[in-house]
Amino acid sequence: MRGAWQRQTALTNNIANADTPGYRPQEVSFESALQGAVSAGISPSEVQFQTQTEPIEAGPNGTGVSVDQESAKLAENGLDYQALTQVAGARNDIIRSAMGVSGA
Repeated sequence: MRGAWQRQTALTNNIANADTPGYRPQEVSFESALQGAVSAGISPSEVQFQTQTEPIEAGPNGTGVSVDQESAKLAENGLDYQALTQVAGARNDIIRSAMGVSGA
C-alpha cells in the first residue's frame, strides 16, 4: 500500500506540472521492488520504494507529461490501491476471526 500511495503522489505531481517547461514525469515501480524483495527473502515491510524520473522527450509545450496518460495511470493506481485495502481488510478479518474477536 505504501508503494501505491507513493505512486499516487508521483502521478498527481506529474499532472500538476503538466504545463511546467522542462518538467520530466516521475514513476514509482513498486511491483518490481516487491518482486525483488520476495526473491531475496526480504520482508515487504522493509522495502524502500524509489521515485524515478522518466526519460521522456519533451513535447511541444516543453514538458514530457501527457495529461491523458497520467490520468489513466492515476485511475489504474487508484483501483490497485482500493484492491490492496480490501485485501488488507480481509486479512485483518481472518486474523480477528482466528483469534475469536468480533469485528468492529
